[in-house]
Amino acid sequence: MVSLALQSVSVSLGRRTVVRDVNASFGAGELVAIVGPNGAGKSTLARAMLALVPFAGTIALDGADVARLPRAQLARQVAYLPQGQTLHWPLSVERLVELGRLPHLAPLSRIGATDRAAVEQAMAQADVLSLRDRVATELSGGERARVMLARALAVQAPALIADEPLASLDPGHQIDVMDLLQAEARGGALVITVLHDLTMAARYCDRVLLMAQGALVAQGSPEAVLTRENLRAVYGIEARIDRAGGWPSVTVMGRAAGEAAAT
Repeated sequence: MVSLALQSVSVSLGRRTVVRDVNASFGAGELVAIVGPNGAGKSTLARAMLALVPFAGTIALDGADVARLPRAQLARQVAYLPQGQTLHWPLSVERLVELGRLPHLAPLSRIGATDRAAVEQAMAQADVLSLRDRVATELSGGERARVMLARALAVQAPALIADEPLASLDPGHQIDVMDLLQAEARGGALVITVLHDLTMAARYCDRVLLMAQGALVAQGSPEAVLTRENLRAVYGIEARIDRAGGWPSVTVMGRAAGEAAAT
């Protein structure tokens, strides 16, 4: 069982405070969405959870300070899918997914049967088995996104942080990815994902964290967080919230009165 607890977490990049005094806790079996407008601090908060940026406050993984954990140990415990990765080396898809097993390998060692089984399972989950021999740098944006997800899944960590995993994906594969993330959570993993699609967050996630200007302004069930009032205050939009399908569906109607489009 894995847990992640944030207490008074703030992040400053240069002279600018990007994340402000965030308190939250997460547990095994949860699928949690972090949402908010551009520049709200979502991705920076996700990176802080992995000690990839300096932060003030405390972030504890199973009670241990993430900033003090050895990198390999943290990588085995929390898999990470960053947004918008650029591939520089012409590796095959299979070889790229195999890189997800590096946290489990000793220096200069080769992957074994257990690692190969994890790679096969991850590629099947992300629907990239047919791409295994393709050169990763020649993939489309959507194909590349699914391959990078497979690499993260190959870690087989008890927690996964996915930053905008739906970017570049067509609607069908967006549903596939959210089904997969939900299945990971139902299987006992902790899954935290940064999303822009509010309806996907409402439909699939157990809990939603809503951020604005670096601060956590609301957290709770999708029904409690994704309200017309909250969306007006945070995004400056008027939205219709429908629940006919059993979950909130968010339809943006336009800018709220007096709100100008972000530049």
